[in-house]
Amino acid sequence: MAEDWRALNLANWEARVPLHTSPGGYDLAGFDDPGYLSSAVRYDLPRLGDVAGLDVVHLQCHVGTDTVSLARLGPTSVTGLDFSPAAITAARSLASRAGADVRCVESDTYDAVDALGAGCCDLVYTGIGALCWLPDVRRWATVVAGLLRPGGRLFMREGHPMLDTLSDTRTDDLLVVHYPYFETAGVRFTETSTYGGEGVVSAPEGVSFGHGLGEVFTALTDAGLTVTALEEHREVPWLALGEAMIESSEFDGEYVLARDPERLPLTYTIQARKP
Repeated sequence: MAEDWRALNLANWEARVPLHTSPGGYDLAGFDDPGYLSSAVRYDLPRLGDVAGLDVVHLQCHVGTDTVSLARLGPTSVTGLDFSPAAITAARSLASRAGADVRCVESDTYDAVDALGAGCCDLVYTGIGALCWLPDVRRWATVVAGLLRPGGRLFMREGHPMLDTLSDTRTDDLLVVHYPYFETAGVRFTETSTYGGEGVVSAPEGVSFGHGLGEVFTALTDAGLTVTALEEHREVPWLALGEAMIESSEFDGEYVLARDPERLPLTYTIQARKP
């Protein structure tokens, strides 16, 4: 594993925050409407179920759009956690703007139990595009299990590991495997742009990590959780494969393959419960 993976990724996400909170980035103004929810949470709602009265922890919350959205669904408490100081500052600002009672905590995901306390919540929510920044999925699953009370559950929609293997620089519509599917020491990359907002990412280097679907499933069960649902989806909320994708006609903020979307799962939802 690249010894500097954390430093590179932290600098990368610190550099993304000003772009994601600027015009053309995340729709922060939408939260001025008290009924507004992020497109990610709107997509999750049919599977997420009732969260009223629950204590919720949102891991890797970034600037808090999904966190504030969860807070609008009636839970007893919502805590967002992220390792980026800039992201946590932005999340606190958004929560204040939206009038949402959200606690925002700066911490590494792997240190979440120490930061928040063991058995502190009924629901762990992890948004899309999170696991690829963590090198060890088994350690992550142990953290999830440690945060949950007995009977508590995990809800996670994530980019599909098969999507993460594909070359994203092709100009045709061929799906070509280029990157590892299974967990490895990580893939270093340099990207000067980001998926939300305009401008140049000032710290463009990072390290991403693949985690196969079986590895995620097994990590959760080995941590003592029971997987209760697994569903694969044809949609993903960013232009993951460039010109090979078009906007979904069914889901706001989602994209699908322009040709034969049945060829590839782009995201998946997994749910698990602690006995």
